[in-house]
Amino acid sequence: MPFFLQGLTMGLAYVAPIGLQNIFVMNSALSERPARALITAIIVIFFDVTLALACFFGAGMIIENHILLRQIILLAGSIIVMMIGIHLILSKPDDPEVNHSSRSIAATISSACIVTWFNPQAIIDGTMMLGAFHASLPEEGVVPFITGSICASCLWFTSLTLLISFFGRHLSVKVLRIINIVCGAVITAYGVKLLTDFIASVFS
Repeated sequence: MPFFLQGLTMGLAYVAPIGLQNIFVMNSALSERPARALITAIIVIFFDVTLALACFFGAGMIIENHILLRQIILLAGSIIVMMIGIHLILSKPDDPEVNHSSRSIAATISSACIVTWFNPQAIIDGTMMLGAFHASLPEEGVVPFITGSICASCLWFTSLTLLISFFGRHLSVKVLRIINIVCGAVITAYGVKLLTDFIASVFS
């Protein structure tokens, strides 16, 4: 049980800070019906869990040890992330009391994959954190720990979706527009940072 709780608390500390996944889930909860937003959260959880498993069991080290692969991911990730941010800035939210827009399941899956697996920082941080914990755990603690981490992902994204879905109903279109602009600006700035990291890695 201590290993499970350790994985749960570490997992919450890892997913809770504002990042691309959280912004994606929040925007979905603000623009879609609660049931549809929960589907989006489940899709994000799937990709987050697969990334956590890959990092925990060492796949993330492949990216760290292969410079060219890391550069490709940085470049592709920066362009895609900036496009997402700019699209969010330019988008006009619907009135939450009147209309709910929903992207297709395919679009949701591709976007969730991008904000998770095309996020080099998430891969690197996950590799460092989860990889370090894996190395320090006894054999009997491996499964309980990663199970706790997976539960943290499920708990966080579903709770975030339900809270935003409830409170989002009380927000005006103007406030939603401001939220879109702020979130879009954060995402775009993050994309620019990834691009500068790519440039630095090429010329270093």
